[in-house]
Amino acid sequence: MVMGVLIDWGGVLTSSLSDSIARWIAADRIDAGRYYTVMRELIDHAYRDGDGEGENAVHALERGEIDGATFERDLAARLVTVDGLPPVADGLLERMFAGFERVDAMYDMLRDVRGNGVKTCLLSNSWSHTYPRDGWDEIFDEVVISGEVGMRKPEPRIFHHALDRIGLAGQECVFIDDIEANIVAARALGIAGIHHRDAATTIAELETLLRLTLRK
Repeated sequence: MVMGVLIDWGGVLTSSLSDSIARWIAADRIDAGRYYTVMRELIDHAYRDGDGEGENAVHALERGEIDGATFERDLAARLVTVDGLPPVADGLLERMFAGFERVDAMYDMLRDVRGNGVKTCLLSNSWSHTYPRDGWDEIFDEVVISGEVGMRKPEPRIFHHALDRIGLAGQECVFIDDIEANIVAARALGIAGIHHRDAATTIAELETLLRLTLRK
């Protein structure tokens, strides 16, 4: 029986990351081809290749081992604008995530879930951005943010930490995330996984697992 919901923030409780990135690329006149080549290499290493041999700046940023300004300088040095100039490093991450929009249906769903006695825990990898925490007391029993705890998804230890915070076993929980590698990691620990693509589909899958009717 599912008694707890672990859930990501960016791209799940917000509009998609790809939409926000596209807006930033257009606004800052970033060479899109260069950006996607650079980020694909960083993200593939950080998520799809596991810990492997060696780590990159994404690992360090998400664990809070480097600050946002350091990552911004590193990333800006790898990018170029369509005018052939380096992008402005200062505030780069804030501009990247400025297009995130709150998905009210997911917040309503979490209120319903918690109102039915199911524990809820935010489990988010931070890129040194500011989270809009207004109303979080109404929807989360616990909050686990990677940069604040020195652990990151898909590391098993951050899932164990989140489970300990809500006092449940993996087999009693479901995890919702938009990154497949994180879902695979959760399932390896006995946690049910929902790979988020849109609010309606995720809520329908969660209704089946929880045996509840939730707002969509």
